[in-house]
Amino acid sequence: MIEASKIPQATAKRLPLYYRFLQNFANAGKVRVSSRELSEAMKIDSATIRRDFSHFGAFGKKGYGYHVQELLEFFRGILDRDEATNVALIGVGSLGNAFLKYNFQRNHNTKIVLAFDTGSPAEGEEQSGIMTYHPDLLEEKLLEFGIELVILTVPSSAAQEMADRLAATNIKGILNFTPVRIDVPERIRIHTIDLSVELQTLIYFIRQQET
Repeated sequence: MIEASKIPQATAKRLPLYYRFLQNFANAGKVRVSSRELSEAMKIDSATIRRDFSHFGAFGKKGYGYHVQELLEFFRGILDRDEATNVALIGVGSLGNAFLKYNFQRNHNTKIVLAFDTGSPAEGEEQSGIMTYHPDLLEEKLLEFGIELVILTVPSSAAQEMADRLAATNIKGILNFTPVRIDVPERIRIHTIDLSVELQTLIYFIRQQET
């Protein structure tokens, strides 16, 4: 078993992309694929791909490339693609509503199964096919549905308070879309995606290219 702590974070973030593009090659009938073909499809340099794969042992043969199905099966196991992951969404504003409508349509093993919003009644209501409850029922419903992963899209002012409540549950991971750096116990993994920071970073690199 490969220890996750030994895999660079940048590599770990690329694993779902490798799986997605390998699926595309498999669907196109490809039996083997070279690092150059993966590089051209994914817009990632070949050296990075070979280095990423090297963390997981020996893959591919010189002059042959990689066996597509073998890699697919390996990454499926690494990513737990055969095990369904139920997700809860907290905060059904504009961004949260978009998540409900999308609901990971291309990832059949990952889906939002319930949501919470202050505008929803205690008995719950259906939004985009997902039952949405008032946050008063947060702890009860997370336990009922066995949720371990949540997407947080609440207003910044409510982010830490909600994180404190989640810390008292069995939640293992939070995908945080608020600009707040929330504090939780070490056992909970947080990935923060600040869209304004990502945009400013993109603008910076564009300006650097221009100069």
